Amino acid sequence: MSGDRGCLRWVLAVPLVILHLIAAFFCYTALTIEPSGSWDDDARAGIVLACVLTLGASALAGLITAMPSVRRVMGPWWLAPPLVLGAVAAVRWGVLGA
Repeated sequence: MSGDRGCLRWVLAVPLVILHLIAAFFCYTALTIEPSGSWDDDARAGIVLACVLTLGASALAGLITAMPSVRRVMGPWWLAPPLVLGAVAAVRWGVLGA
C-alpha cells in the first residue's frame, strides 16, 4: 500500500511543482520589472500581466491541492507555495496602483 502512495505522490507532485515554478517565474518577473517613470505604461502593463499570470497559476495549483483526495496524499503544506506567491503578486499589483 505505501508503494502505491509513493507513486501517487510523484504523479501529483510533478504537475504541482511545475505550476509552482511557473508561478514563481512570473512572480520574479513582476518583482524585477521597474518602470522608468510615471510615463512608462508598457512596464506597468508588464507588471500587471506578470501578476495576473502568477495569480492564475497559483490559483490553479491551490485548487488542485485543495481537493480532498490530493490533500490526503500530499499533505496540507503544499498549499503554502501558491498562497505565498499569490500574496506577493497581489501586494506587488496593489503597490503598483499606489
